[in-house]
Amino acid sequence: MPPLFDWRFAADPYPAYAWLRAHAPVHRATLPSGVEAWLVTRYADARQALADPRLSKNPETHAERAAHGKGKVGIPGERSANLMTHLLNIDPPDHTRLRRLVSKAFTPRRVAAFEPRVRELADRLIDTFADRGEADLIHEFAFPLPIYAICDLLGVPAEDQNDFRDWAAMMLRHGNAPRGGVGRAVKKMRGYLAELIHRKREDLGDDLISDLIRASDHGEHLTENEAAAMAFILLFAGFETTVNLIGNGTLALLRHPEQRAALEAALGRGDVAWLAGAVEELLRYDGPVEMATWRFAAEPLELGGRRIAAGEPVLVVLAAADRDPERFGDPDVLDLARSDNQHLGYGHGIHYCLGAPLARLEGQIALSALFGRLPDLQLASDPDDLRWRGGLIMRGLRTLPVTFT
Repeated sequence: MPPLFDWRFAADPYPAYAWLRAHAPVHRATLPSGVEAWLVTRYADARQALADPRLSKNPETHAERAAHGKGKVGIPGERSANLMTHLLNIDPPDHTRLRRLVSKAFTPRRVAAFEPRVRELADRLIDTFADRGEADLIHEFAFPLPIYAICDLLGVPAEDQNDFRDWAAMMLRHGNAPRGGVGRAVKKMRGYLAELIHRKREDLGDDLISDLIRASDHGEHLTENEAAAMAFILLFAGFETTVNLIGNGTLALLRHPEQRAALEAALGRGDVAWLAGAVEELLRYDGPVEMATWRFAAEPLELGGRRIAAGEPVLVVLAAADRDPERFGDPDVLDLARSDNQHLGYGHGIHYCLGAPLARLEGQIALSALFGRLPDLQLASDPDDLRWRGGLIMRGLRTLPVTFT
């Protein structure tokens, strides 16, 4: 069996996932944290697991509950910061109630209305480095774009957005952050969100936090902790996935010249539908979320022929499922014109990513701006020298140095 979770695996996990799909599709592994969990790697099993109500999202159903308090399960610092009651940690009926409230922020109409702001942000960021001839696309473009976008959506005032950017940068570093740094950033964000919610109550605006307050005031029973936790997880989940979509997608295009040429041709003819399909393929080929967030067996169950005991953690490996040859023809080939592309990049079932429409919009705008404005964009390093961030759930580059004229 190929090694899991070393630096070589982080750079290219797909050969190891292919081995697991073929030989141990539901595999009990010891994670770098020491926690043991089941890895689900085949598409059919993954899709089943993502929609199975017997797999709970609540960490309290974990057989070793202390693991969450020690930061081995879930987001570091969320428990101590009292930010547990968000969509990634709860089951119905609370999940149904909270998702209904926040889903109003991601209607097609509202996301479409946000498009000019995202385009403005993308162009403004490119303007900051366009004359230099070089840039790190992660830190100078892919990271700030979704941060500023989600801040606008939440209603964070412009003068406070750089604080949010600093806290998010610390959270993004995960295992590379100073000891306790992620937890401190989460606590600072929690304190700020509590203060912002209090201020918004006195002066409601046209933003998501104001909408959550309005819903609460109209009998939907949203507590302040729930409102703060909701804003936190929208920021945390809503920015990092888009950072990785832009970074991973740009790298894939730079490494596949013929696919890049097809993208640029679509941009030239203004083919928005083709661009949307291309982003779906980039999500499938090397998506931003490697594993779906933690699930725990609420009762004994069987999955992929393996018996999973109550309380045991299950991690659905989206990156493996989306390269399953039983579901996708030539799965290791990047084909931006691929049809019938029902990937699992944003999940499946009741926990399907709420912000997926916004992330898709940001991905389409970011790639069209980069390859439209910088047509001779090139990697400034050997692809094998690029380093990927640590962490189980997300898959993203630390840096992406490029040159252009």
